[in-house]
Order: sequence, then C-alpha cells, then structure tokens
Amino acid sequence: MFEFLHPTRRGFLLTAGAFTAWSFAPQFASAAPGRDPRFLTVVLRGGMDGLAVIEPAFDPDFERARAGLILGADGTPAGLPIAGGFLMNPKLVALHEMFSQGEALAIHAVATPYRDRSHFDGQDVLESGLSGTGAVSTGWLNRAMSQLGKAGSVKAGGLAIGPTVPLIMRGPASTLTWAAGGVKPATEDARARLLNFYKSADPTLASAFGRGLDLERIASANAGMSAAMGQPGADHPEANSNFVKGMQMVAKLFTDPNGPRIGAIDLDGWDTHATERPEGDNLGKALAELDAGLAALKTSLGPAWNETVVVVATEFGRTVRMNGTEGTDHGTATVAFLAGGAVKGGRVLADWPGLSDKALFQARDLAPTTDLRSVLKGALRDHLGIEEAALGRDVFPDSGAVKPMDGLMKVA
Repeated sequence: MFEFLHPTRRGFLLTAGAFTAWSFAPQFASAAPGRDPRFLTVVLRGGMDGLAVIEPAFDPDFERARAGLILGADGTPAGLPIAGGFLMNPKLVALHEMFSQGEALAIHAVATPYRDRSHFDGQDVLESGLSGTGAVSTGWLNRAMSQLGKAGSVKAGGLAIGPTVPLIMRGPASTLTWAAGGVKPATEDARARLLNFYKSADPTLASAFGRGLDLERIASANAGMSAAMGQPGADHPEANSNFVKGMQMVAKLFTDPNGPRIGAIDLDGWDTHATERPEGDNLGKALAELDAGLAALKTSLGPAWNETVVVVATEFGRTVRMNGTEGTDHGTATVAFLAGGAVKGGRVLADWPGLSDKALFQARDLAPTTDLRSVLKGALRDHLGIEEAALGRDVFPDSGAVKPMDGLMKVA
C-alpha cells in the first residue's frame, strides 16, 4: 500500500562485554495491561541516500534525475517491488520480507528540522529532538523514557549499544551501555569490592552499578548465543559484524524478564561521496549489514518481536544527482523505516514532492515534506503510551505544531 500524506558520566566501565552505568535509578511505567512493549532506535550515521534505498520508480523525472544511480541499470540487480511503484534496494532481503509480512513500513521524503549539511550538527538535531542546533545535554529517547513512569507500567531503564552513551540516550533516565570486545573483563572479586564501596559511599551510584552487574550476568549467560539467537548464516558477509552482535545482545536483554525495554544502536558507513553506483560496494555493504542486523534481531527476539518497534533513521539524505566520483553529496530529505511485529506495515508513507528541477530543495535535494518528529511521536504515543502533550512539550520541546502521525501501529 502506498499512502500519500499531507504535511499537516556519569559512566563506569564494567567489562569488555561491557556495561556502563549511566545516570541513576531505573524507573518503571506501563503502556497497557498485559503488554510488554520494546522500542529500539537504529541511528544510521553518515547520511543515507534514501533514493538509492527506496526508489520512486513511478516518478516521471526519476530516470533523468538519477542517471547513473538507478537499480537494474548496466546489468546490476533490479529493485524489489514493495508498494505504489516504489522499489527497495535488493541488499535488503530480510527487510523486504518484513514488508511482505506487514511488519515494516517506509516513510519517504522525511527529514528532521535541520536544513544544513554538517554531519555533526545534523546528528545532534536527530538525537536531541530539538528544532535546531545548540548546546544540549539530553536526547529525545532518554526524555521519552523519563515519561514512562507517568504513562503506566512499561519497564524503563535503557540500553545503548556502543562504547559510550550517545546523545539520544543521555539524560535523567537510567541507561546502561554494552560494547563488543576490547577491554579485559573485571574479576568477580573486583566487581564485588566496587559494589560494596559504592554502597557505603554513594547509594545512588551503587544502585546503577548493581543493575549493570545484573545485566552483565544476563549478557554473559549462554556464551554460545550466536547460533541459538538467529545469527545470519555463517556464509553471510556481515554475520560476525559488531552491529549484528549488538542487535543480538539487544534481543537477549529485551527478552530477559529483568532486562531493559528501550534501546539505541548506531551503524556507520552511510557517507557515500564515492563509489555509490549500484555495482559499487560502499552503499551495498552498509545496507547488507543493516539487513543482517534486522534479521538477527527479529529471529533472536522470538515472540517478543510482536511487541517490538524498531525506528531506523539518519541525519539527512544525499543529493539527487550523482557527483564526479560516482557518489552523492550531503542532501536533505531521505527515507526512514519502522519495523517490528507491532508495526502496521506493508506500506510506503509519502507526501511525494517530485523530482523535477523545480521541485528539488535548493535545486539539488529531495524536498522534505514529512517531519521525522511526527513519525517518532506517533510511534511513542501509540506503542509506549506517552501522552501527546508530553511529546510536544518535554520529549520534543517546542514542537506542539508537529502532530503525531496516526495509524503506524497495529494496536493503538
């Protein structure tokens, strides 16, 4: 289905495997009786070329505008049909299957409020949830977690996959981090001594440290989890990437009765200034890794997938036209995804602006027609039960005019 829309450290490293206690005591909340929702945000760092990932093949100006960057040209694989004349990049085999099963949707011509082309500023706006750049110390996902105690009974306390807590997860709500490899684990004796010290010196930090130890034990259980948790086949080129391992760990912690239910993970590699042509490997490698991670997450979550929402977003898109090095430069609008068993999928949502010269933003970019915050608000409201007023005031400050997008979830 193709639907047109109308715009209306406090940290302490524990182990190599490696948890960091960030912030303070865990909080609790609830969306609806009997539900146990999960919410994961995947940040694609570098600016993903949405037009190369979801092609608007129906657009009469597409072939001319995208010369040299079209799927199926020059003997390369053709795109996979999804809805309304859109084609999905063939590297996204697992995501395409999720679309077919009604478990994923795409939002095209979407952007944050940011309109310049700095990776650093663009990522700050994406993660802060603010209307523009400026000094900020908290992220929208952490502020959303802080609302859960007011919403009902969802288990709060967040998880960030990576060596540090990204901006999107910083703030007053309790967050732990996990990173694959790199540091020798602390001994059990050292952990016990530290915990006893914090109990006497700083009870608040002791609580966070103790929770980190509990989650580390969860993460360390069943060391052979790769085979048991739906890792892509051993011959898959991305089967052993840190991103796939991170997605498996998200699933392991999301399914544990005492684990977190809110999380964030990054994937780099989307700054495709060169060799982005369909037969090139820059964009293709990044897409294959994303696809492998989503496949591993779904399989590893098992029945919990049915109560999961995954947001996949990037800081901005790329230019419509190819540059001199067979790549694309920093642009504006792009595509975002929602995936998960709770998503009302099988659709592409777009207020399509067109690709004629006069329709392009600043004569070079896909024009933005949907505010990413409306998508995030709709998912947070209908999946986690956060009130619309709090979304416009606290989670995404000063965004009251940006209304939550309706109809994103199977059950609101």
